[in-house]
Order: sequence, then structure tokens, then C-alpha cells
Amino acid sequence: MAKEHRPNARESAVISRLDHEKESQRYNAMNLLRQHMDSLSDKIATKLIEERLVDTTSKDDLEGQINFALQNLLTAEEFDIQFHIANVRTLVPRPHFISLYVTAYIIEKLIDHRCIVEIYGTDEDIYHCVNRQISKLIPL
Repeated sequence: MAKEHRPNARESAVISRLDHEKESQRYNAMNLLRQHMDSLSDKIATKLIEERLVDTTSKDDLEGQINFALQNLLTAEEFDIQFHIANVRTLVPRPHFISLYVTAYIIEKLIDHRCIVEIYGTDEDIYHCVNRQISKLIPL
């Protein structure tokens, strides 16, 4: 028979502390996102165009759509966030959840927007471009 795992008090305390630290980081990241949302959406849109990952008819529309995605992230429930990033969760070993959310938005929804001509590059290329901009303002 298989041995039943019963965590002792020390293991439970360590697990609880790790969970608390992860929630604290997430809370701080969301607060920083609120503060830097406009500049962040501008930087992401600019870099996507500069690196030729997105071909668009209007940079302002692209920036507005990324800003819209970031606003949705701020108001979304945890389940909705996890559901939205499910397809791209395994792109990189330790992903930044905001970068994953924006990458998933670009790959799944922005591709159908009227201002987008074409999206080039792999999912990883898009993630790394987005993550470089987000990590500057919202480190994890």
C-alpha cells in the first residue's frame, strides 16, 4: 500500500509562507501595473512595431488595445486570468504573469482586430518582447 503523506507543522508553515509571499508579489505587481499602465502600453506597442513582430495600420489603436488588455487584467478574477493564459503558460520556465496575459491577448484576440495587418514571430518572440518592457517597470 502507498504511504499516506501527512505534512507536519514545519512543512505546513513553510508552504504557507511561500504562498503568502507569492500573493504579496502578485498584489505589488498589480499596484505597479495601475501606476504604469499608460506608459507600459505605449512601450509595449512601440517595441512590437520596432521589432517588426506586429504590422499595424495605427500605432495608437495598437496601444489602446494593449491598454484595454491591461485594464481587463486589473479587474479579472483569478480563474479568468488562469483560463486566459492557459495556452501560453508553458512558453518559458518562470513566466511573469502580466507578460503572459498580454502575450495571450496579442496572440488570441489582437490578431483579429481591424488595425492589425499581420503578427509575425513565434509566441516566444512576442513573450520576450513584451516581458522586457514589463520587467523594467514591474519586476517579480
